[in-house]
Amino acid sequence: MATIGKEPRGRKRILFVARDGKRRTIRLGKASMGQAETIKLKIQSLVTSQFSGRIEDETARWLTSLGDTAYAKLVRVGLVPPRATVSPAPKSPAAVNRLGPFLDHYIESRCDVKPSTRTVFARTRNHLVAFFGAHKRLDDVTEGDADAWRLYLVSQGLAPNTVNRTCGIARQFFRAAVRRRLIPGNPFSELKVSVKGNKAREHFVSRHDAEKILDACPNIEWKLIFALARFAGLRTPSETLCLRWQDVDFGQNRMLVRSPKTEHHPGGESRLVPIFPELAPLLTLALAEAEPGPGYVIAKHRNTGANLRTHMLRILAKAGVKPWPKLFQNLRSTRQTELCQDWPEHVVCAWLGNSKAIAREHYLQVTNEHFRKAAQNPAQRPCAAACDEVQASNKSRDIEANSQVLAVAGASSQGDRLGDTGLEPVTR
Repeated sequence: MATIGKEPRGRKRILFVARDGKRRTIRLGKASMGQAETIKLKIQSLVTSQFSGRIEDETARWLTSLGDTAYAKLVRVGLVPPRATVSPAPKSPAAVNRLGPFLDHYIESRCDVKPSTRTVFARTRNHLVAFFGAHKRLDDVTEGDADAWRLYLVSQGLAPNTVNRTCGIARQFFRAAVRRRLIPGNPFSELKVSVKGNKAREHFVSRHDAEKILDACPNIEWKLIFALARFAGLRTPSETLCLRWQDVDFGQNRMLVRSPKTEHHPGGESRLVPIFPELAPLLTLALAEAEPGPGYVIAKHRNTGANLRTHMLRILAKAGVKPWPKLFQNLRSTRQTELCQDWPEHVVCAWLGNSKAIAREHYLQVTNEHFRKAAQNPAQRPCAAACDEVQASNKSRDIEANSQVLAVAGASSQGDRLGDTGLEPVTR
């Protein structure tokens, strides 16, 4: 956790514990407490991203806005990689084939990606350069070198999914080199890059805990931030902060959710989500208290200095609820698991904006409630039930047939009754 230290003449400093366990200091110079608090939250977000492998979009935008001097202070304490600089135009084909200049040119040319993606590109670039060297020839990197580089990432303490994701970006870099005909083949093509769901980090947020958390929220906006993730499955903060009042249709009981994460996919820029009963009263109350302005549902907690995760941890502490991994993603995962028990899977995926494959791998959970219901209502095997039904049906038909035979036989015996003399002639 980052803290603010005061120095003479109004100067401030930020103190935090780095990934290696050592205490680091960033001196801000003269700054107000408000400014220091904003920077402290961003520092805390950067520290967290070193473990999660992902920088929040708001933090990435803040990094982009920093000047070179301020950014260099973050580089010195190991929070961010150096900014990729555009190398001068290469003067010979040999210079084009060097790892460092090629990666710098590639990252700088990707004007189509978000700031957070550019930051992840830069982190992968630094891992490659740290292992191979900036002057390593691209065509000298072999498949064996790629395997050794992957082991190097593991030795740095990166999580398995972070290693796979980093390998995927390296493969993307070298695929671009193949397409530019700088190298004949991609030495990273055989590396494992798939990101799997980590069941150990799953957590189902019960309704009992959800009620305690809602009671601990300091205002209606924070109640909505939590409820939109827990009961509507919105991605937080991106989709929650994009929601406007003009997108909320109380008459049709639905809202239009805009998704920055999937907007580059056809039809993924937005989706319709029901206004679930748990959300309706909170949205109504928030609308009544909304102030004139741009019309965002979340208006006071959308500035770049707001670290939602840090505030959420404070709310959990106040509610007496133990924090869980992946705070906001597990809220979304909990809601998808709930909804899939009552609605078809394709409907739930349309509401939450993901595919069935992604939902099954990363969102759907097996909960304690599933085990409790299974123990109370043991399921009968379908084949045994079918056999019992067939046997009962056959038995019923046999009884009915026998009854008909007996009835016919009885009717026949009554109509052709023998006389008292029997079959033989009468004798004296």
